[in-house]
Amino acid sequence: MKSSNRSADGGELVTGGEPPAAATSAVEECARGSLAGTLSFPEVLGRLSSVGVESYFADLRRGTTTYYFASGHSQSVPLHTPDRGVPDAFDASAIIDAIRGSQRGEVKYPEFVRRAMASGCVGYFVWIAGRHVRYLGRRGEDHVEHFPQ
Repeated sequence: MKSSNRSADGGELVTGGEPPAAATSAVEECARGSLAGTLSFPEVLGRLSSVGVESYFADLRRGTTTYYFASGHSQSVPLHTPDRGVPDAFDASAIIDAIRGSQRGEVKYPEFVRRAMASGCVGYFVWIAGRHVRYLGRRGEDHVEHFPQ
């Protein structure tokens, strides 16, 4: 049976039971570090993987990120997005430019979110075990980016 609770930072925690407190804390720390621009994507992936997160979905329209544990648990935390909508058209080249800037260390996560939204991206799935990210447009368009080797 699934239950709904609030995590320490007010995010929704939806689970079939509670994940370990250390895992919940690690997710919240990764979210805070990303939003502050102090954790890189590879650092976040390593930390999340170490506590059993196998994927997550950043919903840029709703302003939440939901983390999915291999155990079946999930945890949602707020994602502070700009107060502007997402354009109707999906510009894959613009999202690729934002990705490359992030990979070079030139674009931190808050700027990446702004650029992703401006490119028409409504959200993205990060598949940690599958080593790729799927960026989604409003009409189902997508761009798949595999993790660098």
